[in-house]
Amino acid sequence: MKKIGIICEYNPFHNGHLYHIEKIKERFPNCAIVLVLSGYFTERGDVSLISKYNKTAIALRYGIALVLEFPTLYAVQSADYFAERAIAILNEVGVSTIVFGSEIDDVTILKDVASKQLTERDFDKSVRKELATGVNYPTALSRACGISLKSNDILGLAYVKAILKNGYSIECVTIKRTNDFNDVISQQSIVSAQNIRKRIELGESIEKYIPLYNRKWINIIDEKKLYELLKYRITTSNNLSIYLGVDEGLSFKMIKEIKYAISLDEFIKRIKSKRYTYVRLKRMLIHILLGIKKEDANIESDFIRVLGFTSSGRKILKECDNKNLVYRYSNRVRDIELRAKEIYMMLTNDESSKIEENNRPLMNDDEF
Repeated sequence: MKKIGIICEYNPFHNGHLYHIEKIKERFPNCAIVLVLSGYFTERGDVSLISKYNKTAIALRYGIALVLEFPTLYAVQSADYFAERAIAILNEVGVSTIVFGSEIDDVTILKDVASKQLTERDFDKSVRKELATGVNYPTALSRACGISLKSNDILGLAYVKAILKNGYSIECVTIKRTNDFNDVISQQSIVSAQNIRKRIELGESIEKYIPLYNRKWINIIDEKKLYELLKYRITTSNNLSIYLGVDEGLSFKMIKEIKYAISLDEFIKRIKSKRYTYVRLKRMLIHILLGIKKEDANIESDFIRVLGFTSSGRKILKECDNKNLVYRYSNRVRDIELRAKEIYMMLTNDESSKIEENNRPLMNDDEF
């Protein structure tokens, strides 16, 4: 049975994600899809609209065979770090192919750029030079390689680079994205998660864009409480520079500006600069919120945690015969995960997160 890997956040799960799964099954009949799933917080520093275990149940219902945890410590990181850890998990369970969405939809181009990044020092210098002008990373990278790369291309590029760097025998396949990641106004049936999150923020209907089964599980995030928790962490910390992504200069600026900002969005705008983009700052604030320190970035977990599986997924687990595949473990990675769960429940009142303490994976007939 061919194992196809995907890496997703499902924030929230929408018609585009369902399209992704259906296209994989069209191209690879009788395959088993293995999902590495982000949980309570995302790569962009957002609080997930759907809890980890509800996302797992959704994935199993719509055709995923095996759901593996992508720990919060790894999920709330920049693209290269995010990709390195996620691909390592898929390689560990013997995935032969990964499939991801891409605007450019050309793996050959992504491989070429990835090779340059890994082997040519001047290439990285060119990227840094562009970044110094104040543009964001996708723009800087696009200018350096002379090709227009958008958000999902950047993440896809990071996947390809991780595979080449580590010598994994994993093939990359792309699916052409049918929408722009940054588009927040399109009304087609398939739109970006960012488009949907914006509609939720504005109180608009999202039924057209979300499969019926998971609509009931979308949470409302208590943004006021989120800011209060962050404000407490920042104002009571003896040394903010111990946290991942915080340097001394930014630490002083945060302590100064937190006194005046009345919301999280205003606070981020007050500390934002050419050096620190909006998304980078959001990630950094999640690190502070969860107590993720700089030394934590060097931690490599020896375990891969199973969140859920179908009968096909059970077969994969038996085939792996790998003691590193577990339902429970205890280390720093797990400690951060439990802290993320507690804070998530405070922000959403989502009771499904209590299942975290049971350490029992979901089967495809579970529902709660």
